[in-house]
Amino acid sequence: MKLSIASAARIAVVAIACAAAAVPVMALAGSGKPAAARAPFGAVPRCTSSEITIWLGLGTGSGTLGTALYPIEFSNTGKAPCSMSGYPSVFAVSGRDVQLGLPAVAHGQRRLVVLQPGKTAHVVLGVIGADALSGCQLRAGAFLKVIAPGQASATFIPSFTFTACANKSVLVVDGVHAGTAIPGFTAS
Repeated sequence: MKLSIASAARIAVVAIACAAAAVPVMALAGSGKPAAARAPFGAVPRCTSSEITIWLGLGTGSGTLGTALYPIEFSNTGKAPCSMSGYPSVFAVSGRDVQLGLPAVAHGQRRLVVLQPGKTAHVVLGVIGADALSGCQLRAGAFLKVIAPGQASATFIPSFTFTACANKSVLVVDGVHAGTAIPGFTAS
């Protein structure tokens, strides 16, 4: 049975939400308080591209309902606290550096996360099985293009092979969370 992109995205959102219900809260950064509780919105400057290192916590790609889940990590490599809020832009890219399909579908709560120097925040990326999507023009994805929330410059994550669609998105991403995700364990 082929699914519409809307149905597949809803299934991916349910998969991420169900996995989140089974996982203890991992949203602590530094002081033991949730990062959003330490500073009101706007009190800490927004993170800039020069302060953030983006990396993918591959692990085993846990998941359910035809969606593999991977944490994308954002580490503050600067010398001062900075804040992030919202969703990154994530794109599938072919081995020939061509963007495939549409950007990741954003869902979930928008949070303010304050990153102390050396601390990390994350989002969970869902990769929907492209072969289950109705009307999908299958293409080989070779890497990810990730733009941190509120930024313009991209980071490319190489050697991330998966089947994408040339005409649709197979990616779903939630809002940024404080703390490092644990590949294969943290779902949200």
